[in-house]
Amino acid sequence: MQGNRENLCLSDAGTEAAHVPAPLEAAWETIRAGLRRDCGARTFDGWLKPAELGGFDGESGELEIVMPSQFMADWVQSHFGERLALAWRTVLPIVRGVKIMAALDGPKPSPLLVLEEIPAARTPQERDPSAPNFDQRYRFETFVVGKANEVACTAARTLATADSVAFNPLFIHGGTGRGKTHLLHAIGQSFLERRPGARVVSMSAEKFMVEFIRALRENDTIGFKGRLRSADLLLIDDVQFIAGKDSTQEEFFHTMNEIITAGRRLVITSDRAPQDLDGIAPRILSRLSWGLVADINPADYELRLNIIDAKLAALPGVEMPRAVVEFLARRISSSIRELEGALNRIAAYAMMTGRAIDVAFVEEVLANVLRANQRRISIDEIQTQVAEHYRIRKAEMTSARRAREVARPRQVAMYLSKQLTPKSLPDIGRRFGGRDHTTVIHAVKQIERLRAADSELDADIRLLTRQLEG
Repeated sequence: MQGNRENLCLSDAGTEAAHVPAPLEAAWETIRAGLRRDCGARTFDGWLKPAELGGFDGESGELEIVMPSQFMADWVQSHFGERLALAWRTVLPIVRGVKIMAALDGPKPSPLLVLEEIPAARTPQERDPSAPNFDQRYRFETFVVGKANEVACTAARTLATADSVAFNPLFIHGGTGRGKTHLLHAIGQSFLERRPGARVVSMSAEKFMVEFIRALRENDTIGFKGRLRSADLLLIDDVQFIAGKDSTQEEFFHTMNEIITAGRRLVITSDRAPQDLDGIAPRILSRLSWGLVADINPADYELRLNIIDAKLAALPGVEMPRAVVEFLARRISSSIRELEGALNRIAAYAMMTGRAIDVAFVEEVLANVLRANQRRISIDEIQTQVAEHYRIRKAEMTSARRAREVARPRQVAMYLSKQLTPKSLPDIGRRFGGRDHTTVIHAVKQIERLRAADSELDADIRLLTRQLEG
């Protein structure tokens, strides 16, 4: 199928092509209208409206439908897969099968110029393999900014919109799911909006390597070099994938030099800082360091809160109490991508079951995700953090002193130990100077009672919890 995915002209599809009544896009609009009517506006807008047409294989008759996330793809496949396949076979018989996939894990949707009666349909040989296909969801307007990503976002926006920049290349690094790809797409789209005639090339480092090797085999290195080095903006994602590939790195270095020397713009992303990239030639690392190196750190609690708020605004009909939003921001800290997936899953289960979204519901739906994100907090960490917060010596946590300025922080530390660690009450008591488990029970009940009446103490505990979990 791969060989024909780009070929959207159906002239080779046999005699059936003569009976096709309308383009794929027209058929898709008919099918979408029927689904909205049959399923209701709320279900359609929440799950089916984001679907986009992908590639079509004229030989097998298989059409790709692309969803924004893997979870949404799985849900639509489970609940609407057969209905979609039947609808397509009814409206447009040339479509004999439907494959539902996630945009992040499969090919991006491609422009749909589809039918035999449209003479302008292009062949795979005519299509520029480096032509960008940016995701419209990934724009600067939808990128939530916080301390963890502020420098990277500001630099990306400057490079995309400014008439001239003082740095080139821009190197953005950070772990998986922190927003590097979002910024790449935002840069490309913003750059093209300001310069409609500009040439932008966007590809992963892995694709760079594959295309270069293919060019070598087909004796087309001149064409390969020309496509990349003529770009006004070159975007390369995940440069760490060319580590150890000497010939690819040689070509990559010369491409970088050509782009930068010509005054064109270059953006590169990686999961690590330049100095941490093993297997990359020193001269490439040196060239990268000449520009601006911007990191995207893990999202802190406040940024995670803001991201959840932004995502909820885009989920129709999902009512989520503030306590649940705060719970998710505290407990899912591994990546923004996982946080988005969790929100989609909560919304889907709430819609299917009709249950209200509360903390207990979220704990049930996201049990595996929450376990994977759970950070092992020690009693020692809690004692240290609480002692620093209340400005007492850590040794007071295990002392026999009963003065209020010591006893209250000690009770707070016991309470947090019960809430944030799996330790038993006797274990907690032993870590606080060999105290009995009944002392721990008293401390926990005392703090619970005081939190309800003392807003300052409640704020202290919320802050300490965020610091310990973040």
